Amino acid sequence: MGFRASIIKPLANKVAQKIDRWSADAVKAQDKVFKKLIEVGRKTAFGKEHGFESFDNYESFRAQVPIRDYEKLKHYIERIKEGEADVLWKGFPKYFAKTSGTTSGVKYIPLTKDSLPNHFGTARNALFNFYARTGKGDWLDGKMIFLSGSPEMEKVGGILTGRLSGIVNHQVPAWLRTNQMPSYTTNCIEDWETKVERIVEETLHEDMRLISGIPPWVQMYYERLLDRSGKKYIKDIFPNYSMFVYGGVNFEPYRAQLEELVGKRIDSLETYPASEGFIAFQDLPESKGLLLNVASGIFFEFVPADEIFNENPTRLSLRDVEVGVNYALIINNNAGLWGYNIGDTVQFVSKNPYRIIVTGRIKHFISAFGEHVIGKEVEEALLSVAGTEGIRIVEFTVAPQISPPEGGLPYHEWFIEFDNMPENLDGFAAKVNAAMVQQNIYYEDLIVGNILQPLKIKPLRRNAFREFMKTQGKLGGQNKVPRLSNDRKIAEALQAFKL
Repeated sequence: MGFRASIIKPLANKVAQKIDRWSADAVKAQDKVFKKLIEVGRKTAFGKEHGFESFDNYESFRAQVPIRDYEKLKHYIERIKEGEADVLWKGFPKYFAKTSGTTSGVKYIPLTKDSLPNHFGTARNALFNFYARTGKGDWLDGKMIFLSGSPEMEKVGGILTGRLSGIVNHQVPAWLRTNQMPSYTTNCIEDWETKVERIVEETLHEDMRLISGIPPWVQMYYERLLDRSGKKYIKDIFPNYSMFVYGGVNFEPYRAQLEELVGKRIDSLETYPASEGFIAFQDLPESKGLLLNVASGIFFEFVPADEIFNENPTRLSLRDVEVGVNYALIINNNAGLWGYNIGDTVQFVSKNPYRIIVTGRIKHFISAFGEHVIGKEVEEALLSVAGTEGIRIVEFTVAPQISPPEGGLPYHEWFIEFDNMPENLDGFAAKVNAAMVQQNIYYEDLIVGNILQPLKIKPLRRNAFREFMKTQGKLGGQNKVPRLSNDRKIAEALQAFKL
């Protein structure tokens, strides 16, 4: 055990003990968070407009505070940008996290002095908790890299504004900065391909032990390292590399390829960060699902996903959720987001403790014929067959083909970039279709009733998705390929990349 790991071990143990305490009584932890949020919220313009003074329980809150997306919250953000204090939370936000929206254009998500510990503190606690549970902390005594967006800031309405990953970069404590890579100058490079080349130059001869980032962009980093070094495996370049931290996408489609590039299986830690808050993290190495972050300034609500667009949907607090139900995730937090629909759907896999899996995005689904297929279903169907057949998937997305140019019944069109192609593509597609029938009863009804024909797979050439993301200006950083689309925009763009 190195010097830094030995110093931090007692703190890591305390972090793990604290997680055990609040996760053992998560409903009580949520009640405390709710009470604190309402106390502060009463003094804000939002709280006064929504009668916070009269709230004494969650039921009165949900009766007065509607669910909102960004578009419906935007006029409060504009008031903050115009210089008004105490709008959504006390004072002014310390930062705006700048993200891209579909209907709203650029979104400005407030981060406050009170909410910042939720972001960096949870990331730190997740890592310390891993150390305490496993005894593996050697990564603390080497170099760490966080493949993220630029930390450069601009000012919007007098408030520092940038990407969340860049903002969090500014919160890294001094004791960790000596281990952190890449350099600030390199991290500020906007062009992803140029940035990766510079990161390779800076890290190639360092003692890298922890790498964090979204899997497809980490894969690109690995490949460039191997090209530059001439080595066969990443383990030959970084012999002490022992920890991979990721979030934002399901790791399983990328696992086989990444482990092949590394040359061995290394420990991994899954997290669920968002601009609106750090939602959950993997608390035990082999546990299914992520521990909901119930004691860190966020009060969660859950709406059955099929009701989210209803005028008066069912709204549940943690005490009333059920395992296996697909919920839209609603948050209320100490940055002043109230009844805020972040656009993700989750399912509980456990209530003791409360662990979730991310099942998709509210806007990323296929329901051209009432099937309402979600991301979790297509991932599980494809990966179950690919795993059995020894097929590795680089990336994929699915869209409806309502009016096939070749004629016949409509179908779901799967665009897949294979690392190794199935010998019998039609047979592989038939097995994936059978798996989809098992995943979704509505899809089964449409297939059996001859409303849809079985799915069709269109294989794409090597690096197709990287090239596609580049054409969209979304190469690298925190950008992800949607698994599902209910329209043909992505599908049409991918036609140029077919084999």
